Amino acid sequence: MNAEFFNAVEDIEKEKGIPRGYMYEKIEQALLAAFRKDNPDFGENVEVVCDEEKKRIEVLVHKTVVESVEDPTAEIDLDAAHKISKRCVLGDDIAIPVETRQFGRIAAQAAKQVIIQGIREAERGLVYDAFNSRQHEMLTGVVNRIDPRTGSADIKISSQSEFADALLPAGEQIPGEALREGDRIRVYVTDVRRTPRGPQVLVSRTHPGLVRRLFETEVPEVFDGVVEIKGIAREAGSRTKLSVVSNDEAVDAVGACVGPRGSRINEIVRELGGEKIEVVNYSEDPELYIAAALAPATVISTSMEPDGKTCRVVVPDGQLSLAIGREGQNARLAAKLTGCKIDIKSDLAT
Repeated sequence: MNAEFFNAVEDIEKEKGIPRGYMYEKIEQALLAAFRKDNPDFGENVEVVCDEEKKRIEVLVHKTVVESVEDPTAEIDLDAAHKISKRCVLGDDIAIPVETRQFGRIAAQAAKQVIIQGIREAERGLVYDAFNSRQHEMLTGVVNRIDPRTGSADIKISSQSEFADALLPAGEQIPGEALREGDRIRVYVTDVRRTPRGPQVLVSRTHPGLVRRLFETEVPEVFDGVVEIKGIAREAGSRTKLSVVSNDEAVDAVGACVGPRGSRINEIVRELGGEKIEVVNYSEDPELYIAAALAPATVISTSMEPDGKTCRVVVPDGQLSLAIGREGQNARLAAKLTGCKIDIKSDLAT
């Protein structure tokens, strides 16, 4: 029976990745709890030994050999001790084996629950570790359910052979995107929390990090570090501006991201439900950077204010509305991308 037990623990380690040492610790706790449930008067003199080499589990009660027993839970007389070991003398500590099959039904059930709970806790710990290490990464998931009240989506995601249910709140979904049960989508892991019911993974479709990970997936030059993404300004579901720089003079950063006939960027746009994406060249010169960020508008001139945080930009009168964008979106995204306040004027107003 003991051999089968140790084999089962080994199988659990192989199948679930739960260390044997952890399981033995939980089993020892369970057997101690079971013994004390039937024997509440015993103190700390009870020990459980899991001998993996001999494939044997023992519950031992340690007692002191005395001439006259006053506390039967902690003492044993010399005659009784000699039946266990002929060599013991007064004052010795002797370990007395307890037959585990003597445990009562309630005690055995309590032990079983401790073991089951230990396995569940270990499994949750493995799942938490697997997904906590993937924070700020992109994972693929399947939509399991849409909450009709809140609009939140339950997503089944996987990492390192571990599976978990992730929550995609309505506020983290791309505006206008209609998710359906069974849809396969890519999500960005924003947080992993421990809860009484197990790890809770929070994911997003609106986070700028999702755009970064998509470019790393679709553009080999970005993945390899030849092309570096310097900044992302995003209004999910509508428009994103992305600034890039090449670390190799032979590689065009913008061209690499767009791909032949737009193949690479079109794949990302499709994943994001048609969100418009503009890729611009990054520059250490803030004036050149701002001029590029205001694309597709043509910029006549740029001049930084003494505070270093505001830039005055002059554009052709016919392109003033293009530079500002619908409801100010183009100028707003350019300011967010460059970290500067942008004051746009037409050439006729200067």
